[in-house]
Amino acid sequence: MPYEKVRWGIIGCGDVTEKKSGPAFQKVINSELVAVMRRTGELARDYAERHQVPKWYDDADDLINDPEVDAVYIATPPGSHKEYTLKAAAAGKSVYVEKPMARTFEECNQMVAACKSAGVPLYVAYYRRAQERFLKIKELLDQEAIGDVRFVSSAQYQKAGDDVKDPERLPWRVQPDAAGGGLFFDLASHTLDILDFLLGPIQEAKGFASNQAGYYEAEDIVTGTYRFASGVQGIGKWCFTAFEHVDMNEIVGSKGKITFSTFGDDPVTLTTNEGKEQWSFERPLHVHQPLVATIMKELTGGGVCCPSTGDSGARTNWVMDEIVGKERPLDELKFS
Repeated sequence: MPYEKVRWGIIGCGDVTEKKSGPAFQKVINSELVAVMRRTGELARDYAERHQVPKWYDDADDLINDPEVDAVYIATPPGSHKEYTLKAAAAGKSVYVEKPMARTFEECNQMVAACKSAGVPLYVAYYRRAQERFLKIKELLDQEAIGDVRFVSSAQYQKAGDDVKDPERLPWRVQPDAAGGGLFFDLASHTLDILDFLLGPIQEAKGFASNQAGYYEAEDIVTGTYRFASGVQGIGKWCFTAFEHVDMNEIVGSKGKITFSTFGDDPVTLTTNEGKEQWSFERPLHVHQPLVATIMKELTGGGVCCPSTGDSGARTNWVMDEIVGKERPLDELKFS
């Protein structure tokens, strides 16, 4: 039965929730943020006071089982996504989980199965799917502005940050037990997911992953090739110990190409024999808000609206597992 208003609780009110996501739950119509949780109670209370949230907890189970919480946003590292999703589903709560959806495709499948069994929706925070910038690219493709799509190439590389050079204080993003892998899982997941949104599911993927710089154990360079169910082919390269920053995707068709970045604000560029056209977009103040708005529309009876679900999020994890060599079986993966 649709909600009139959805009351949200956040598990893991860390940095990502300060501006990117947290305020969206207070600004979208018929949405209310009623509780937050962090293992350090003082930090949870500080967040609640600063953001005018009525309740705070230092135990996730208490938030999940709060009868005044209708839906749970899991904003912890991926290592605990499955645990909290299964608990929230068992409690009958709708779930919105950060990306990557989990550490492995296998964990994603368990999350999807639990939510389907409990009859609750599962959404994944690949928020680019709802932003104007990427909807414009989708529109251009749907209009066949570049003709028949032939291939896509992606390149992302950057310098190694100081935070990954201290072995005693490594961030969770390069600890496989917490993240599933290294920065490839944290960052490349955004690119692979938006390509799934723009071009359809990837049906076959292969790659190489290794560690060249030795700052941490997880991979720091990955190259991959993939084939979409539509027949489009793709290639990607990600290096996190290079000398400069590059972030560029190029979708090439029979009549032109579209170039854009995953993380930057540079214009979306369409190039054809007639010349170039460009579109610039202002980054949303709270980048999750457009996607949260689609979730809220769906939960309040507006039909199937959210473009980022457990099924689509699991597909991205499957592609990453295949590229780095985890070799998870397709099993229940659906190409639709």
